[in-house]
Amino acid sequence: MTGWIDVEVVYAERERQWRVPLRVAVGTTAIAAIEASGLRLRIPSLRVESNAIGVFGRTVAPDTPLRDGDRVEIYRPLIADPKAMRRARAGKTRRR
Repeated sequence: MTGWIDVEVVYAERERQWRVPLRVAVGTTAIAAIEASGLRLRIPSLRVESNAIGVFGRTVAPDTPLRDGDRVEIYRPLIADPKAMRRARAGKTRRR
């Protein structure tokens, strides 16, 4: 299959977000789109290997082929377990 699709690659840090729209060949994978976005060059601290990759909030393998309109998301590692944080907040509320 030949042709082109439009996708975007996004990454966010606490103080800044990046959104890179791309036109790529049909069959391009999530990791290939990340490479084509140039974000690794613009953000030296970005380590895609250690971060999860997703498409519209769903974790995908790096070799997942993209579809027209997909948004490839590069996730940062969690600094705290969300369940543990909720339990801690709930415990504080109960004690009051």
